[in-house]
Amino acid sequence: MRLRNIPGARDVIEESIWAIKNPEGCKGKWKEVFGNNNPVRIEIGMGKGRFIMDLAALNPDINYIGIEKYSSVMLRGIHKQEQLLLPNIRFIRMEAEIITEVFDKGEVDRIYLNFSDPWPKDRHAKRRLPSREFLSRYDEILKKDGVVEFKTDNTDLFDFALEEVAPAGWKIDAVTRDLHNDPALNEGNIMTEYEEKFSKLGNPIYKYIISR
Repeated sequence: MRLRNIPGARDVIEESIWAIKNPEGCKGKWKEVFGNNNPVRIEIGMGKGRFIMDLAALNPDINYIGIEKYSSVMLRGIHKQEQLLLPNIRFIRMEAEIITEVFDKGEVDRIYLNFSDPWPKDRHAKRRLPSREFLSRYDEILKKDGVVEFKTDNTDLFDFALEEVAPAGWKIDAVTRDLHNDPALNEGNIMTEYEEKFSKLGNPIYKYIISR
């Protein structure tokens, strides 16, 4: 769901010290950006930032990058970060399609996809973040033992995502169609805003973890 447009949101992001202005220029240099050699993990479609910021707070020895294409959505995360001042998180406002121009081969440790846009029309299948086209992009930037974690409440999107795994040359390490009642996968689960909302409505949450 897209939030209403907030006038000036893009300007605020542009001025924020927590938002990366020239992400392409950081390719291969993310450890320099953070000033350490800690693992780098990214969330594509971070929304208001609750999930990735909670992770950053819990794991100070891991660097996190939240990617979001809508300024009015990312603005919420920027405002939260101005209060929290977490040293191990940065934000990028960009389209996910250019991800290989921003991260170098093997530069990313883990990728999170949470409640992604389902793009329900067949002609838009290539734009879905768990599609084989995007899995090919993830393959370029993930280190050899890196994983992709995907959560959604959308049955059709999850079915599609599962069907894309093998043709893309990946394998399923773990999968559930009822995350919050799965003792193993739900252990340590960090909820997103949408996850909390949908689960309160009684919607089951689907999740997979995949690797090459």
